[in-house]
Amino acid sequence: MHTTNKPPPPMPIHAVLHPPIRLPPPSLSPPTATAMAYASKCGKLVMMRQLRRQYWSCKAIRRRVRYEEGEEEEEEAYGQNKEIPMLEAYSAAFRDVALLVRAGVDDEEELVLIFKGFSSSLSSRTSSDPSKSVLPGRAVIQSIDVVKGPFNPSNIEYLERDKTWRLQKESPGE
Repeated sequence: MHTTNKPPPPMPIHAVLHPPIRLPPPSLSPPTATAMAYASKCGKLVMMRQLRRQYWSCKAIRRRVRYEEGEEEEEEAYGQNKEIPMLEAYSAAFRDVALLVRAGVDDEEELVLIFKGFSSSLSSRTSSDPSKSVLPGRAVIQSIDVVKGPFNPSNIEYLERDKTWRLQKESPGE
């Protein structure tokens, strides 16, 4: 028998000239994968600035649900809090942090947890209707605590404490 030893096929030229491409894991959503690729090119600081710019330029709009006539009057009396959608958008952009928001409503303190774009009241009942704000329009935000996510009530890791809403508007995440 005659055997011939063939040389292995040549490597494609692009494999020689360029390093292997590192793709993000398939479990990540396309926006996260895009953000990771952008961060690896430009650095984390530039990406954080871009996210802040996108966050403060967008206007969060909650989904509207049609109500019966009596419910509309109740909705107008309750009102929509305009700050909560902005904080939800912030927490959606920075998914590794949770926000604990303390607000005053009619001489009572409300505590709201915001994580990954969703908010829930820790001190009172949260409405099952996603179009209804967790806090009424007359609520005044007193302070915001930035904690490490996911939120674990038995072991809270504070990144920042007692941040005022005015400072949060000016410099989110700094």
